[in-house]
Amino acid sequence: MAEIIDRMKNAIKLVIHGKDEVIDQVLCALLAKGHVLLEDIPGVGKTTLVTALAKVMSLDYKRIQFTPDVMPSDLCGFTMYDKNTGSFSFKEGAVFTNLFLADEINRTSPKTQSALLEVMEEGKVTVDGVTRQLPSPFFVIATQNPVGASGTQKLPESQLDRFMIRMSMGYPDHGSAIDILRGDSHAIVDSLQPCLAQNEIVELQKAVDAIFVSDAILEYIVQLTEATRADDMYSLGLSPRASIALLKMTKAHAYVSDREYAAPEDVKAVFYSIANHRVILSTKAKAGGHSLQSALERTFASVALPKV
Repeated sequence: MAEIIDRMKNAIKLVIHGKDEVIDQVLCALLAKGHVLLEDIPGVGKTTLVTALAKVMSLDYKRIQFTPDVMPSDLCGFTMYDKNTGSFSFKEGAVFTNLFLADEINRTSPKTQSALLEVMEEGKVTVDGVTRQLPSPFFVIATQNPVGASGTQKLPESQLDRFMIRMSMGYPDHGSAIDILRGDSHAIVDSLQPCLAQNEIVELQKAVDAIFVSDAILEYIVQLTEATRADDMYSLGLSPRASIALLKMTKAHAYVSDREYAAPEDVKAVFYSIANHRVILSTKAKAGGHSLQSALERTFASVALPKV
């Protein structure tokens, strides 16, 4: 399976230049059955990344541009009366797919944002008292503009916690920017070929679940999450759901690294993307000039590495 992972990475790198860490983290999240939040300014390749993922992973793909007038029924579907048959029929919403892109999620209403909660947590939709299962595999990748951008509103903590990781694409480096100008990313995306079938994705997810995690690594994960709750640098620490997400991402990173067991370096590699949208800096930390990244780096350094 390591060969398949490498083929997927190499295919995506044809259109996403100089962002190897972002590609690795997003692949890990999908293999860990998680959802991804991409926060960045417009125009840095977020939608292109999602389209490339859908292509190489043989996933059905739908996208909604979130605006203030998008309704929950646009996502989840609705029942409609058919006068020809005299009965009600269900019309599926956009989330009935394998990979759903919620573009600029922080531009829509809180009501529409909250409609994704059950979808992301349970993989099913309830409309008019009837619960329907979504296709498997199912992933949500949402993009949002930085908080404070025109027309945006902050996602609530309950919504943020449903995303396994939050990543930022960032500007390309000088060499990658030149590579972007040399190529035609849309044509390259259209030419990408699937690297695996949908049933193989499920097999990869099962393989990630089977990665061995020692008691020492489990203790290490709990110590890290507890450190954020005890530190006065944060007014909100990591929840038990965050601990579970950290464990799943650790397993996925070990698998992508072609190992059958989790190691401390796997925890280190995914800790920031797991924690950065779940903790809230305290007033004291902000007054001391700490950024979210520097605070999390200090927390990580404060916990001793396990002896594995």
